[in-house]
Amino acid sequence: MDDKAQITELLQPYLNNGQVYIVDVQVVGRQGGRIKVTILLDSDAGITIDECADISRRLGLQMDESNFFGEAPFTLEVSSPGVDFPLTFPRQYIRNIGRNLAVLLTNGTTYKGKLESADDTGIVLIIEPEKKPKSKKKKEANLTVETPVSGPVSVPFEQIKKAVVEISFK
Repeated sequence: MDDKAQITELLQPYLNNGQVYIVDVQVVGRQGGRIKVTILLDSDAGITIDECADISRRLGLQMDESNFFGEAPFTLEVSSPGVDFPLTFPRQYIRNIGRNLAVLLTNGTTYKGKLESADDTGIVLIIEPEKKPKSKKKKEANLTVETPVSGPVSVPFEQIKKAVVEISFK
């Protein structure tokens, strides 16, 4: 079992019966020097700094006591994923209903729109038609271009390569 799998196993008692879930576990620096363990946790209601600190203290103590990395020094970071971290689980999409997303599909297409709904199979985005300056419209009138997608679009999870929340300050 690799370090990531062992840490995931050690985390289980701290996940509050599935209310908190693991988004990512990274272990870097194993080939000498200081080892850095980064754990990203989330929950449907969000996770607080205090919850992250509590899990970090308890897990760090457990890793120290078990001599997890032998004599090698390590740093443990437990936090929530930032808004720029890609959405990876259906429950993350559900929590972000009503927000704007940028979704890169496996075929290279990018959709930008408001997340209307999400379930265990996929999402529905409301895509607004692009507003183009008049000068650009005249140039494109002479070209045959594919009409951009607009309105509600269903996207199955298996077609999503990456999806991030778009922050707007309007």
